[in-house]
Amino acid sequence: MIETRAAPRHRVLKAGTIEFGGGAIDCVVRNLSATGAALEISSHVGIPERFALVVPSDGLHLRCDVVWRKNYRIGVTFS
Repeated sequence: MIETRAAPRHRVLKAGTIEFGGGAIDCVVRNLSATGAALEISSHVGIPERFALVVPSDGLHLRCDVVWRKNYRIGVTFS
């Protein structure tokens, strides 16, 4: 399979938080690159198309746009 992403993603297992409009949902960051990430979530319900991803272990606070949703994962690009 040929990799077509703008930046290579690296497999990780990090705790994160999806923050939006005063709310927050815990997630697990499963892979990460300079341009996006795949997040594992317990439910898609209530997660908007744009939000902030916070990864405390890396000191990250990134604005995200959802690119895809599948089962218990969502893919985001950083904006």
